[in-house]
Amino acid sequence: MKSIILAGGVGTRLWPLSREHYPKQFIQLDGPSLFQQTVQRAARLSAPDEIYVVTNEIHQYLVKNQIEELGLTIPEDHLLAEPAGKNTLPAIAWAMQRIASVSPHATAVVFPSDHLLGDAALDQIRAAEPLAKKYLVTFGIPPASPHTGYGYIRPGKRLAGGNIVDEFREKPDEKTAKVYVKKGYLWNSGIFLLSTDCFFAELKRYQPELCRAFTADTPVDNAALESISIDYGLLEHSKKVAVVALEAPWSDLGTFKALYDVEQHDPEGNVGKAEFLAARNNFIHAPGKHVGLIGVHDLIVVDTADALLVCDTAHAEQVKQLVSRYNEQDLEVTKFHRKVYRPWGSYTILEDTPFYKIKRVTVKPRQKLSLQLHHHRSEHWIVVSGTAEVVLNTETRMLHQGESTFVRSGTKHRLKNPGVIPLEVIEVQLGEYLREDDIVRFEDDYGRE
Repeated sequence: MKSIILAGGVGTRLWPLSREHYPKQFIQLDGPSLFQQTVQRAARLSAPDEIYVVTNEIHQYLVKNQIEELGLTIPEDHLLAEPAGKNTLPAIAWAMQRIASVSPHATAVVFPSDHLLGDAALDQIRAAEPLAKKYLVTFGIPPASPHTGYGYIRPGKRLAGGNIVDEFREKPDEKTAKVYVKKGYLWNSGIFLLSTDCFFAELKRYQPELCRAFTADTPVDNAALESISIDYGLLEHSKKVAVVALEAPWSDLGTFKALYDVEQHDPEGNVGKAEFLAARNNFIHAPGKHVGLIGVHDLIVVDTADALLVCDTAHAEQVKQLVSRYNEQDLEVTKFHRKVYRPWGSYTILEDTPFYKIKRVTVKPRQKLSLQLHHHRSEHWIVVSGTAEVVLNTETRMLHQGESTFVRSGTKHRLKNPGVIPLEVIEVQLGEYLREDDIVRFEDDYGRE
């Protein structure tokens, strides 16, 4: 069995933990990230060279780094980076096309990368493999409550190992959700089991243009693809869709309420490190700070280096609307954390003002930044630890601990770590425009424009 991991989402309802350039599936709170847990899950069903990951270009190096942290090696051409996200159907079609090119009659399980799923589900997924030879198999979760944040599936005629899908229903209101639960509907988990034969036959029937794009001899034009989910584009049309009920713990962790539900609670229903006085049913995440809550209940409090969220648990879904407001103001607080990961290492913003910015830059051993210049800012580099190889136009020099250099705006420059320990540099940026899009790259080991 092959495995496909979809890792292109941004998780806006978990802001400020989740940001565009570091979304929820990659966040490491108390151990492996959700993405890493999904890779480990896939590795129990498939060999490492049978795992495919579909992500987007800005997350591809997070994917590589987090897989390396697990001690696994996945073939380079199994990491599929979309230039622009086109929803789940094109992503799955791309991975299935790659699988079909080497294993024409294979079966693949499709996992979202940002869900919690109990190990008991794996045996049930294996057992459904014969069903996938004739049907597009989706997995449903027996509802624990009349949840209004999930889509629902109505099971129909009984099959060996599952049921024909009678109907997919969108997220309901509370009254309708209670009816669905009473009638035995299942939550739509977004997990699928697909054979290449059945998938492409149904894709050709209901999405012929998309099928041609992924079966033609010419490269796929990502910009020309329609953005469409597998539910809307295929499953709601096909007559060959089966559902299997997964009897295992599951959560899509789509909101802080969902995160609250799966965490350990104190006797008063509180979650997180804080002192609680006459407080109940609160969720607190404020690492590195002493937090006290007195006389409040049903609150979500999430504190990061540059953002604070306080909301009523009942309004957790509205965090997405808050992010939309910030995006309308073109604020980078929805895109980046103070610590930003790059393929060569990372940088942390220590201070940010309109005319200067201070960063701590960490370059991994044997790695280097692109050869670049800035039109609107100059930079002062001070080596804190390690050894830096610095290129300034045609000059190359070595800098050691305590030494520094100045990079004037308009100067081609590059920073490299030639050593075997991480290079730490304090970077002071000076100028009237200090945003990350003021970069002109000339050479880059990572293929970035």
